Amino acid sequence: MEAHTPAADAAAPFVTRLTVDSPERMQDLGRRLAALLRPGDLVMLSGALGAGKTTLTRGLGEGLGVRGAVTSPTFVIARVHPPLGDGPALVHVDAYRLGGGLDEMEDLDLDVSLPDSVIVVEWGDGKVEDLSQDRLRVLIERAVGATDDERRVVTVSGMGTRWRHEPLADLGG
Repeated sequence: MEAHTPAADAAAPFVTRLTVDSPERMQDLGRRLAALLRPGDLVMLSGALGAGKTTLTRGLGEGLGVRGAVTSPTFVIARVHPPLGDGPALVHVDAYRLGGGLDEMEDLDLDVSLPDSVIVVEWGDGKVEDLSQDRLRVLIERAVGATDDERRVVTVSGMGTRWRHEPLADLGG
């Protein structure tokens, strides 16, 4: 695992890279990441179809202790998973079929949900950045030269002051 944390620039990302070798470990990474999340957090997931975005989100849901099975919201665009206890709800959005920026997503009322929820947006690059200066971007890529189809390189970038002191490097478990 490689970890990098830039110095003083509050806008610069705080980055860690991990190698994940199975769907079970991707889900476990989601559970570990959930331990760092709190209401108001925005998580943007990027990666090719089948990379593991929904698997990671399933782990986030388990770690946050939310109700309902976390499945891909591709056809419904967004699903809200209420908390089973005192934690935040999980709002899981799939922006793949949405073409525009935040204006096109306005009907989802993500800005209203954000203060009390953790919002996870698959395919959100270029569409939801205006929701918060403080956000996580998770890029999931197939490992170059991997002999198995399940190995992924996951890059977690914390943007803004919210993520300055969070132990992203500890996500490697």
